[in-house]
Amino acid sequence: MSMDCTYRLRIPHRAGQLAKVATLISDQGGLIGDVHTVAVARLEAIREITVELRDKDHADSLALELGGLPGVSVVWYHDRAFIAHDGGKLQMGVRRPITTNQEVRDVYTPGVARVASAIAEYPQLAGKFTMIGRSVAICTNGTRVLGLGDIGPVAAMPVMEGKAMFYSQLVGITAVPILIDTKDVDEFVETVIRIAPGFGGIHLEDIATPGCFEIERRLIEALPQPVMHDDVHGTAVVTLAALIAACSQADIRLDEAVVGQIGLGAAGFGIATLIHDAGVKRVLASDPTPSAQEQARARGIEITDLDTLMRECDVVVATSGRPGLITPEMVRKGQVIFALTNPVPEIEPDAALEAGAAFAADGTSVNNVLGYPGIFKGALMAGASEINVEMKRAAAWALAGLTVGSELIPEVLDLKVHQVVAETVRQAAIDSGVCDPGRIVPEF
Repeated sequence: MSMDCTYRLRIPHRAGQLAKVATLISDQGGLIGDVHTVAVARLEAIREITVELRDKDHADSLALELGGLPGVSVVWYHDRAFIAHDGGKLQMGVRRPITTNQEVRDVYTPGVARVASAIAEYPQLAGKFTMIGRSVAICTNGTRVLGLGDIGPVAAMPVMEGKAMFYSQLVGITAVPILIDTKDVDEFVETVIRIAPGFGGIHLEDIATPGCFEIERRLIEALPQPVMHDDVHGTAVVTLAALIAACSQADIRLDEAVVGQIGLGAAGFGIATLIHDAGVKRVLASDPTPSAQEQARARGIEITDLDTLMRECDVVVATSGRPGLITPEMVRKGQVIFALTNPVPEIEPDAALEAGAAFAADGTSVNNVLGYPGIFKGALMAGASEINVEMKRAAAWALAGLTVGSELIPEVLDLKVHQVVAETVRQAAIDSGVCDPGRIVPEF
């Protein structure tokens, strides 16, 4: 796990001094990012230099080395992640500030009673006249957080806050982290059902397999609003989009290719099933877990061993969690290989290309932030009761159509990208008939 650390340094203001600092950082294995000049005086300059490092020990060691340079002193150094999280990343805000007594009457008593009465008589109005229609609950029990495993719901909170930030910034949705302190499937499902009336959608996140599949299935059956496990479906949508772009560059027809999926955890199962549902006729998968194999077979996916998969597949996606699993000798000339395990992939892209792959990428090329904000916004805009295959497939093709040049995916922070995805998903929801015609949807 890498870390970014910012060092505030006093450096002699003479020619070549900054170069000596940069050389030392490089010699110590650091990768320089931002350099900010705080102040410059006649004899010294104060600069803040951000460096990508391996871990805290590496950061401490570099601080000692920098302080040993003649004339250089380390004022302070901080892990940027902790600075960014100080005080948390979220706060509740208001859409319309209250500045007059008339506005008090409008938003509270006596006005609020008329709106509440209208919703009591016509519940479908809640989506338009409350935050419900513009909100998503991000529900987790913290049993599978990033590459950290089962760290519990409270430790998962920084991740949930991050997800909520992207909802707010990219598509204008209020997302609220809901930490559910149980590993019991029944308790988790019951908890979500009880809090669900306050939200327009339910986003499931960082829940371990196999429980995540049952939780999602039961909530979809029980709730009238859209439910989606992002680790399964959001990742699958962005991966499919990237595969469409990669196959186009490698001159491979994805719908005619044999596609292999290595690893059938939450992400792997979602990728394999969406690829199959998107029209790829033959999808192979390799996973040692009998329950995962059975679940995949039920969705029309062939189970095989790793060597056979690598030999027969034109396109390979790996989410095994096992760095170095794919050796260069396994690579078939002309293959497209996505080795997505982070931080170390099943095979490095350069090694795969040297072994004959037509295209290779790692997990840095697939960012599910491109998927879930627009998917949920589109579902809410349509008043959809679920997020179905047609909506996910539409999102993937929309993303693929927005790529530029040799890129696999469009720019994550481009608001137009997320708006296009949302509009495409909204139309797919309408076309596939999962919208409630009586539901009053909010104006975004």
